[in-house]
Amino acid sequence: MDKVRKRILIIYTGGTIGMVKTDRGYAPQREAFHRLLDGIPELKSAEMPEWEIVDMDPLLDSSNMTVTEWNAIGSVIADHYDRYDGFVVLHGTDTMAYTSSALSFTLRNNRKPVILTGSQIPLCELRNDARDNLITAMMVAADDRVHEVCLYFGGKLLRGNRAVKYSADDLIAFDSPNYPPLAEAGIEIRYNTSLLLPPCRGSFSLQPLKNVPIGVIKVFPGIQFELFDAIMTEKLKGIVIETFGAGNIPGSADALLPIIRKASENGTVIIVCSQCPHGTVALGAYETSTALKSAGAVSGYDITTEAAVAKLYYLFSRKLSRDGIMERMERSLRGEISV
Repeated sequence: MDKVRKRILIIYTGGTIGMVKTDRGYAPQREAFHRLLDGIPELKSAEMPEWEIVDMDPLLDSSNMTVTEWNAIGSVIADHYDRYDGFVVLHGTDTMAYTSSALSFTLRNNRKPVILTGSQIPLCELRNDARDNLITAMMVAADDRVHEVCLYFGGKLLRGNRAVKYSADDLIAFDSPNYPPLAEAGIEIRYNTSLLLPPCRGSFSLQPLKNVPIGVIKVFPGIQFELFDAIMTEKLKGIVIETFGAGNIPGSADALLPIIRKASENGTVIIVCSQCPHGTVALGAYETSTALKSAGAVSGYDITTEAAVAKLYYLFSRKLSRDGIMERMERSLRGEISV
């Protein structure tokens, strides 16, 4: 009896993988990209899943991705969720980690593989990384062991909300500094099954994200915190502060704490992340981080800035109370933090 082939939906959003040369440089062109896909014999192999492709309109450079596009991608997955066994999202590399983080939250009780991938070199070029990334991502999307949003690139399968863009020009462009790869692709695809999320029990649903005002502040030596006072109004719903080390701020930052207290009193949710790629925030471990905690900030632990931003959008979209959002920001919802 022949094995039933899995069905995969490819969602093409734009990005380098599908770009072709034009008079104005590389640009996405859907018809040309479809012809390139038709020219890959491996995609027609009996060992590959069956697949169809949906093009987003317009096709975008990933630097132009917004909450609106995250919702659009999520809607395509939700509309086709029952018809396909897995999904591959072709995306530009610049904001892929933001989109994979956002999808990990907005797709509630997701039990199917949603794999984001792209390339550093377009598929139209003779030498490229697009072909392998695409083929392997499709094979992962057809694997029954995966029940979450992931990012596949350069031989590694990463949890979507743990990934960060590591390099602008290397073929291994992404890393997961605080969580091991879920799988590594060599001669075979070797899964670290103990690291994968188990299937969700509830019914799948899509939580559209509201485009609420959220900010990010990166602390640096000599920063003049008073410059940020003007943005700390009732309109600012959430802010991510990238601090030194385990949550430290300059000891002379007397101007910051009143600003943080003002934001907290205005109802702003304040999340502290670390600028260090590896490691975790521990508010209160040092004197300089204790002040942040007492001013009303909560710890993001080892969450990435990309995931922290996406998680704030998600929690505010659920119309939770401020206390409810703060409590959930310190709790792992999709494997995004290690607590």
